[in-house]
Amino acid sequence: MALPVAFFGVFFAWPVVSIVDRGLRPDGAWRFGRIGETLSRPDILDVLGFTVWQALASTGLTLLVALPGAYVFARFDFPGKSVLRAVVTVPFVLPTVLVGTAFLALVGRGGLTDELWGLRLDTSVWAILLAHVFFNYAVVVRTVGGLWSQLDPRQEEAARVLGASRWTAWRTVTLPALVPAVAAAALMVFLFTFTSFGVVQILGGDAYSTLEAEIYRQTARLLDLPTAAVLTLVQFAAVGAILGVHARTVRRRETALRLVAPERTARRPRGAGQWALLGGVLLSVALLILLPLGVLVERSFAGPHGYGLGYYRALGSLDESGTFLVPPLEAIGNSLRYAVAATAIAVLIGGLAAAALTRRAGRLTRGFDALLMLPLGVSAVTVGFGFLITLDEPPLDLRAVWILVPLAQALVGVPFVVRTMLPVLRAVDERLREAAAVLGASPWRAWREVDLPLVRRALLIAAGFAFAVSLGEFGATVFIARPDSPTLPVAVARLLGRPGELNYGQAMALSTILMVVCAVSLLLLERLRTDRTSGEF
Repeated sequence: MALPVAFFGVFFAWPVVSIVDRGLRPDGAWRFGRIGETLSRPDILDVLGFTVWQALASTGLTLLVALPGAYVFARFDFPGKSVLRAVVTVPFVLPTVLVGTAFLALVGRGGLTDELWGLRLDTSVWAILLAHVFFNYAVVVRTVGGLWSQLDPRQEEAARVLGASRWTAWRTVTLPALVPAVAAAALMVFLFTFTSFGVVQILGGDAYSTLEAEIYRQTARLLDLPTAAVLTLVQFAAVGAILGVHARTVRRRETALRLVAPERTARRPRGAGQWALLGGVLLSVALLILLPLGVLVERSFAGPHGYGLGYYRALGSLDESGTFLVPPLEAIGNSLRYAVAATAIAVLIGGLAAAALTRRAGRLTRGFDALLMLPLGVSAVTVGFGFLITLDEPPLDLRAVWILVPLAQALVGVPFVVRTMLPVLRAVDERLREAAAVLGASPWRAWREVDLPLVRRALLIAAGFAFAVSLGEFGATVFIARPDSPTLPVAVARLLGRPGELNYGQAMALSTILMVVCAVSLLLLERLRTDRTSGEF
């Protein structure tokens, strides 16, 4: 636990505490009265209420839509499965500002639904909810499906042989085993939607605002650090309570499971019902994920004089406005370099943390577990500003060091590594480790020979999540990325923030490149995950 605690203490707790300190103690004296004053304001209460409501609604809708997809990807084998699994993860790495723009083009004024049926959703909360499902679909599919694909189906078959119906066998055998993974996925989706910013800014406008959007408005526009500090504390309290409930309830449901290689559980659909389920999932993926992505790709080629590569060619040169110190195309190399470093950091810190949570129990462990999830529930704006005001002098003057960006991105990647690996690690039968110890294996060798083969798949899934998160992280990166080293999301946001058809087209072109880079990376990861000898662990 030592290294993860030190990492979070220096690069998370210190920056956030510094922001709160400056907001509530501007002249050296604490002003706690600002907390009551801020929380009694009607506009702030409306923001709090909408934040909680839309997060709950988004989480429920995401689980409803994505759980059938998790089952299909875990249990069915069909042509193009690896490619489709990579495609459904692409939305998760897109900048949230771009996700909002894509849905605005799809369901807003002049969008596809407006042109075809005269239907507009940009003035309702439905556009926000659908964008959140689009963004978080892969979280459920990969987190729940990753464990589901390793559950031995013979346990459910044994219940059927003993007289249980298909529904009873699934409810009493499979569902309890999936509860930890479903709860982990729901927790991550809730935390992401609880701190939603870019989607709400674009689709909500002045009618809807979340805590994250309000913190940005109070900090960047109104320069009201006391109000921003109070809202940050509210986020801490809410996220801490949620994580506390999760740690106390889900841990009791985690038990040792019989895990097998995923190649032994996937098969071709059988019967009309399973083919109908597969068709329904493919249709939902096409409408909810592929259609918005298709809008982005189409607009990247649609120039003022017809379709062509004009917007892509413009990415290789500087414009006259001075917005970029380097050609926007260089953002591709920057993003990949940052993502690789952030993934290595997140896997190291998250892997150690997951191992510690598996070996230890008690209140200290539950508190440590909650600490690891806090970056998902704290404003990225707060973290970004915190980096600027804390890591600017010796011994940690990192303003001119490129590793600063991967460190910020790794903060968001670590929770995904922990939540992906923890259910599998806790499902490993302790008797296997004990048997290895009895035979003379050291703790390190026992981990290498027993745990690692079982969690290798989860480790690769976690690395894929960390890499994807790093590619698409925007909230903190926009404050600390150097002007001559922008990432793809930062470059896209800069282009979207400038008027003109050329800038918008270049933003669409960069976004398409980001999608392709992510899809190729995830497809390679899929091949690494499945290119091994099958067999029972």
